Amino acid sequence: MAAAGARPEPEPRPNPEQDFDANPDNENPDHEIGVGPWPGPRPDDPRLDPILLAEGDRRNVVDRYRYWSNTAIVDDLDLRRHGFHVAIENWQHDMNIGTVVRNANAFLAAEVHIVGRRRWNRRGAMVTDRYQHIRHHPTIDDLVAWCGQAELPLIGIDNLPGSQPIEDVTLPLACVLLFGQEGPGLSTTARQAVQRTCSISQYGSTRSINAGVASGIAMHAWVRQHASPPG
Repeated sequence: MAAAGARPEPEPRPNPEQDFDANPDNENPDHEIGVGPWPGPRPDDPRLDPILLAEGDRRNVVDRYRYWSNTAIVDDLDLRRHGFHVAIENWQHDMNIGTVVRNANAFLAAEVHIVGRRRWNRRGAMVTDRYQHIRHHPTIDDLVAWCGQAELPLIGIDNLPGSQPIEDVTLPLACVLLFGQEGPGLSTTARQAVQRTCSISQYGSTRSINAGVASGIAMHAWVRQHASPPG
């Protein structure tokens, strides 16, 4: 018990690098995610991680990847990645970038491109950045140059005048979906660089939705048009 007048101990902050399933409603807090140590003789499979086999695998990965090393998981994902890339501007240390990375992993984007500041807050990624290719570009011009070399059209996602509703657009099979900074949206340079801009239809009172949510909607729009059901 703390002495009178003593400052209370601060609650421990969650480790942003910890790999776990979020449980915001605190349902069944004692439930353990994943699997324990491998029972019986160790399998002879180079994809499996000896430490995970010995100690158990509590990572937030699908069952097919239990006990696999991170490298083996990335190698397997690389065989199936989709043709779209995701880019987001990072001029003010946007808190949504982690969510964009997590969405990119969920929808199996080819790469995530971060434009502007190199550092970004990884908390929202829930360590999915371990499995996702991430490329940095100092400026929009650098991103445009890369897109030119890769022969990929740059598609802006923002609710701007003249934007085409993404619900009515057939997205290119191979492309880069570009999202702006939270608040101002796509920068002036980005607006001038994109080949077209798509909007996300909204029906409430607010002017916009955050970049993390918008990225998930846009990626799912691409998946609905071009991807087969996950197998």
